[in-house]
Amino acid sequence: MTDIKKTDRPAETPPAGPEAIRAVPVRHYGRYVAAIVALGILGLLIWAFANGDINWGAIPDYFFNDRILTGVRETLLLTVLSMLIGIVGGIVLAVMRLSKNPVTSSIAWFYIWFFRGTPVLVQLFVWFNLGFVFEYINLGPVYKDEWSDFMTPFLTALLGLGLNEAAYMAEICRAGLLAVDEGQTEAAHALGMSHSKTLRRIVIPQAMRVIVPPTGNEVINMLKTTSLVAAVQYYELLRFAQDIGTTSGATVEMLFLAAAWYLILTSILSVGQYYIERYYARGSSRQLPPTPWQRVRTHLTSLSSRKGVAA
Repeated sequence: MTDIKKTDRPAETPPAGPEAIRAVPVRHYGRYVAAIVALGILGLLIWAFANGDINWGAIPDYFFNDRILTGVRETLLLTVLSMLIGIVGGIVLAVMRLSKNPVTSSIAWFYIWFFRGTPVLVQLFVWFNLGFVFEYINLGPVYKDEWSDFMTPFLTALLGLGLNEAAYMAEICRAGLLAVDEGQTEAAHALGMSHSKTLRRIVIPQAMRVIVPPTGNEVINMLKTTSLVAAVQYYELLRFAQDIGTTSGATVEMLFLAAAWYLILTSILSVGQYYIERYYARGSSRQLPPTPWQRVRTHLTSLSSRKGVAA
């Protein structure tokens, strides 16, 4: 029997793997150019305002003046009350607009058409000068007085802003109600719920996710629109700032002061809007994005853990 000698085969070399990919970041030269241009424009603006004939020291001197703080309070009060009128009126008008009753639907459509089609300032002037049409207001045994005494600057501002806002809130509420699937209403009716109960418990809670964001924008817009009521002799932030500017000679400075207060108030309202939107988004998102404070806390935690590992 012949022995067969096995020859040792040379070991096969494993195939060479793919070369490591060298990632080269894309250079966005347009961003650098835009940043340089933006910084240049910002520098020119700062230089122009710094060298202008403006007494910047007058702004901190009057920033917490009693009349300015009273104006801030009146502005916030007018904003809250006008938005309450607008929201309540908007919900009623939206339901009327969606009603199958042609009379109520037509009334709501006419109201929205009229108040959205005329400027707020014109509406304020109309309310303020209705004494030329109605000399007296007579509500029988309840109330009777001259129109000029009844229609005070505060009531003029409240009606002018609130009724105008109701027209815009009606369209916002209508969009939110239409965003809810009709099957929800049909299912509620099949369970024996009335129309009003279906709206309160089924439709409106789901519609809030659509209604809240534009409503927050309307609140911020209302805060700024209150500056128009200075035209009907109502004293709020802008009117007090103008009066202080006239008596002190710092007219432009007081306008900058009013703008700074408006920025502070709108920033606070924006934070509130963010958290309200986050609250109503719980049912539509599987996982809510982290809040700015949560992001900051996460970054601080990661930095502290890195320092611990390095030590």
